[in-house]
Amino acid sequence: MSKKVSVLFVCLGNICRSPTAHGVFRQLVKEAGLEEVIEIDSAGTAAFHVGKAPDTRSIQLAKQRGIEMADLRARQVDLGDFYQYDYVLAMDEANFFNLKELALPEHYDKIQLFLDYSSDYAEKEVPDPYYGGAQGFDHVFDLVESASQGLLQHIQKKHL
Repeated sequence: MSKKVSVLFVCLGNICRSPTAHGVFRQLVKEAGLEEVIEIDSAGTAAFHVGKAPDTRSIQLAKQRGIEMADLRARQVDLGDFYQYDYVLAMDEANFFNLKELALPEHYDKIQLFLDYSSDYAEKEVPDPYYGGAQGFDHVFDLVESASQGLLQHIQKKHL
């Protein structure tokens, strides 16, 4: 394989949903021994939290589930991301449409809803847990785990 398969997870502020997806998917990739062939990052469509660590509730829940993500830092999506990443995965429709507005038409096929890779849930959007309680973060984590497993299987079948 000459080029890494690259994945970018995107939500609004890059402190709850997309870093959770980043951390979960990174752990799955590591467990599969594929760190050398799959590149992973996360970003937000807004610049609210650039440079900040993920929400402490996300970090704590991830740690309870055996996932380390305290090292991640928020950044904003930029035009170069559409050239660099093979998969640009939005957590919800609002960010999906924001990404389409930012991207050039030749990159539209890279932009998808992340939950399209989950076969366990009927939901199509990962809800933003920021203003809710712990239960919302648990649900986000469950959705992200399911979609991450589906995404990894898809990448393994298509690219590896």
